[in-house]
Amino acid sequence: MRNEDVLRYRAETPGCADVVHFNNAGSALPPEPVVDAVVTYLRDEARRGGYELADAEADRVEAVYGSVARLLNAQADDIALTDNATRSWQAVFYAMRFEPGDRILTCRSEYASNAIAYLQVARHTGAVVEVVDDDETGQVDVADLRRRLDERVKLISITHVPTQGGLVNPAEEIGEVAAEADVPFLLDACQSAGQLDLDVRRLRCDALSATGRKYLRGPRGTGFLYVSPRLRDRLEPAMLDLHSATWTAPGEYEVEKTARKFEVWERNFGLVLGLGAAVDYALEVGLPAIEGRVTALAATLREQLRALDGVTVHDQGKRQCGIVTFSTDRLPAADVKDRLALAGINTSVSRRTSAQYDFTGRDLPDLVRASVHYYNTEDEVRQLTGELARLLS
Repeated sequence: MRNEDVLRYRAETPGCADVVHFNNAGSALPPEPVVDAVVTYLRDEARRGGYELADAEADRVEAVYGSVARLLNAQADDIALTDNATRSWQAVFYAMRFEPGDRILTCRSEYASNAIAYLQVARHTGAVVEVVDDDETGQVDVADLRRRLDERVKLISITHVPTQGGLVNPAEEIGEVAAEADVPFLLDACQSAGQLDLDVRRLRCDALSATGRKYLRGPRGTGFLYVSPRLRDRLEPAMLDLHSATWTAPGEYEVEKTARKFEVWERNFGLVLGLGAAVDYALEVGLPAIEGRVTALAATLREQLRALDGVTVHDQGKRQCGIVTFSTDRLPAADVKDRLALAGINTSVSRRTSAQYDFTGRDLPDLVRASVHYYNTEDEVRQLTGELARLLS
């Protein structure tokens, strides 16, 4: 990515003038086209009426499905639009049926919301949750995953990029194993969508969930879901309404055939258009270019952090991404975050309650999480590490 391109993207991002933002894994700074799409729609809605404007903008809303499909190399019928990544993920997971002895395979770096759902279903159905081992690099051990497969495994569910630790799990290899065993593969791409070049055909996942607010730089309250035809034909959502199904007779209904069976009728159309603007912006920048710059900036940050006395970087994985986690031997993570914020530098904190399997297994303290994006600069990286050095001196 050329320096002049980065300068343009920063100029189109109002927040870059006010903060050094390294909390992109939480909620990235939106570019102007995203803000304009949401604000303009809300103002028009106030003047014209909610239903009336939705009817008038139906073609633009419909185009968002095509944009998300292009992002993932999917078809528009494979895409559902939701209000967040967790809702997307739950729509598929809670549509699956488990019986006593059924096995759910997941990863050591799994996110809290997903793990809680596994445990709830296991408690109610008698299914079993199994955590696949990590290999020597800290990513999912694909060989161990393969060894665990038998006829009782009903789901492989993996977080692609964990909320902590910096690694990128080997989703393509996992997808190959799942396809060979004919086991559904649910991929949580909440942190990878927008920073990595995703292709559902290459990933071979049956379902993929994501959010708009993180690396895609979209508005909060947006998410999307990919569901392959082979999986959605086998599932009926746990909850239906007059959008996801049609009431065809007093005692009958028909479920929607496309992935929209996992949607509900009511939505914020301004936010949907904001999501579409964010996806289109990312496609214009180019996901390979984004991935390359984000990965390089994160590597630079890790190198500079490792050079500081009293700082430990905790990132794992053969392949690493834009999420960088570290701790210090002098200040707890929350204090580091708060003091950096006073200097105009945004970071966040990853805690054990977000990733019990990983934090408990590695006996980790709370971690400072600094997540870079392509609009960040090398000077901002130096600003973060310089301020951290000052705090620890």
